[in-house]
Amino acid sequence: MFAKVVSLLAVVAVSNAGIANVLSQGHATSYSSLAAPVVSHGYAAAPVVSHGYAAAPVVGHAAPAVDYYAHPKYEFNYGVQDAHTGDHKTQHEVRDGDVVKGSYSLVEPDGTTRTVHYTADHHNGFNAVVERTGHAAHPAAYGKTVVAAAPAYYHH
Repeated sequence: MFAKVVSLLAVVAVSNAGIANVLSQGHATSYSSLAAPVVSHGYAAAPVVSHGYAAAPVVGHAAPAVDYYAHPKYEFNYGVQDAHTGDHKTQHEVRDGDVVKGSYSLVEPDGTTRTVHYTADHHNGFNAVVERTGHAAHPAAYGKTVVAAAPAYYHH
C-alpha cells in the first residue's frame, strides 16, 4: 500500500511539474537550481522545473509487490487468570485459509462461565454455540437492611 501511495504522489508531482509534456518533446529546460533529476527505468534525465517547483524524482522500478493472496494460516492462545480482580478468561483461535475455528470463555458476574465455540468460512458464514456452566450466585446486599414501616390507615 505504501508503494502505491508513493507512486501516486510521484505521478501527481510529475503532472503538476509538466514533466510529461517536456519528456514527450525530447528535451528539458531548467528554470531553477532547485531542480531534482527525473529517473525513468534507472536512467537519470535532465533536471526539470516548472513554475519554480522542483519535480519529485520518479523511479521506474517499483518496490517489491506484496502478495495479497497469500494463504493465511495462524493459531493463537490468550488467557488471563487474575485472582485479585476475579478476571478469568481464555481464547483460542485457528485459521487455515478462509476457515476460522475458535472458542473463548469468561466468568460472568454471577459466577457462571460462558464459553463460545465459533466457526467461520466462506460457505456457512459465522456460526457460534454459547454454553453456560456453573450455578448463578448473587452476592448478599451490602450495607444496612432497610425496613419499611407499615402503612398507616387514617379513618375520618
